[in-house]
Amino acid sequence: MTLKTFLTLFTIFAFQIGFAQSGDRPNILVIMFDDAGLDMSAYGSTYVSTPGFDAIAKEGILFNRAYTPNAKCAPSRAAVITGRNSWQLDAAANHVIYFPPKFKTYQEVLKGQGYTTGHTGKGYGPAITLTASGEQREVMGPAYNEKTLEPPTSGIGTNDYAANFEHFLDSIPENNPWSFWLGTIEPHRGYEYGSGARLAGKTPDMIQDFPPYWPDNETTRNDLLDYAYEIEDTDAHIVRVLETLNERGLMENTLIIVTSDHGMPFPRVKGNQYENANHVPMALLWKGKSKPKVVDDYVSFIDLAPTFLEAAGIDWTSSGMHPTPGNSLIPLITSDGTGQLDPERDFVLVGKERHDTGRPNDVGYPIRGIYKDSLLYVTNYEVDRWPSGNPETGYLNTDGSPTKTEILKLRRTGKNTEYWKLNFGKRVEEELYNIQKDPFCMVNLAKNVNYESLKYELKTFMENKLRSQGDLRMQGFGHLYEAYPFTRNARFYQRYMSGEKTSSGWVNDTDFETYYINGAGATLKKVIRDSIRE
Repeated sequence: MTLKTFLTLFTIFAFQIGFAQSGDRPNILVIMFDDAGLDMSAYGSTYVSTPGFDAIAKEGILFNRAYTPNAKCAPSRAAVITGRNSWQLDAAANHVIYFPPKFKTYQEVLKGQGYTTGHTGKGYGPAITLTASGEQREVMGPAYNEKTLEPPTSGIGTNDYAANFEHFLDSIPENNPWSFWLGTIEPHRGYEYGSGARLAGKTPDMIQDFPPYWPDNETTRNDLLDYAYEIEDTDAHIVRVLETLNERGLMENTLIIVTSDHGMPFPRVKGNQYENANHVPMALLWKGKSKPKVVDDYVSFIDLAPTFLEAAGIDWTSSGMHPTPGNSLIPLITSDGTGQLDPERDFVLVGKERHDTGRPNDVGYPIRGIYKDSLLYVTNYEVDRWPSGNPETGYLNTDGSPTKTEILKLRRTGKNTEYWKLNFGKRVEEELYNIQKDPFCMVNLAKNVNYESLKYELKTFMENKLRSQGDLRMQGFGHLYEAYPFTRNARFYQRYMSGEKTSSGWVNDTDFETYYINGAGATLKKVIRDSIRE
């Protein structure tokens, strides 16, 4: 055992004993955006204003390198609640599945240790959570969704998140610790087009760092402004939540973390494994424990559950949770330093298996990747498949949007195929990007001979870590991840091509290509479906 390991274990032990003696277990509040990228004013956004998020970042900790292991709702949230990477979660590596009964969640553990738990809005999902005997299972605690409001746009939900949080607080026995998950459905699609300009006075010129993989025009810029408006709507709830905590004298003993499950719901972001897909906003405040600081260490969603259990004085190994490769953030929270605090936190692993349906036989698009030393290395394992789902079934792993429509139109009219290639075209087996110089991942360095040695080192390091975590794909059994059933829209491709009337619900009818396309974007023969059947 190294001296550093001994000191770390001693600190954790002393921390837990301190709580056990005082009985002063902290409350835990997770606020989770749905599909929001690093577009918070605390990170320098020029077209989004987030005073609630910024207040937490200013008084507490702003994380500059926080990542989800998997940039899709269900597998990303599964990592948060279990402390395990998606390739360690059987069916929960995927989207829209039956959550495996064998995996406990941090909320279930806290409830078993005397905490009052609950959630509002979107918790874990989309998925079905059952016990081993087939009964309904509350992996996030009871739902508090009774309080509603009149939303400002048709794209924003009616849940009064802040009011439902207050309702939850009213239900807690006196002096009882609690853990609550506030999950919004914003800024998930869809948006009310033009709402950002109409309701918030936003203008296209406010966007100063426009992604180069989309066509830059009025439509795509307004799409971003509408996305920004929905972020701000959620942030207003954060402001109200902070006011409630202050009014009730709960700020001093509440660990608050605000983040998002993955990047924005736009092409080449959500559902991918590029920088803007996996890199998430994260701010944490625990008054009396955390001093204001900016942290540059790499942190992952798998670090959150270990943090919550340690803060509550609960030993992981006796909690019933499966082993975690994550590491508690408590040493970073309690550190007096700033910047890079732990030199061993110099990487995070990312990946995906199967997200939305839309490919023949319900297969996925498996990827593994590593962020390390400002570099991103990625292996795409099935390059003959379509990254975002087959064109003839609407690229179902990319939500319908004005931006998506613009890109598809440009290819169909022959005006520009480059944007289509960047967002929907087939990929090469290996990708390597210098995130510091190329945050939009536009220049693939994998074939550059000057990076051959570094690429090999990253790949070897990544695969060794994955093997140590029991990744089935490293053992030649990756196909097993694709054997788990969908809970809805199973066999979508076959049913659609056989002529059945299908409804995806999250893409536009115009997203479906009527001609087959090759990997470079060239139009081939017409798509012929069987006679339409009811």
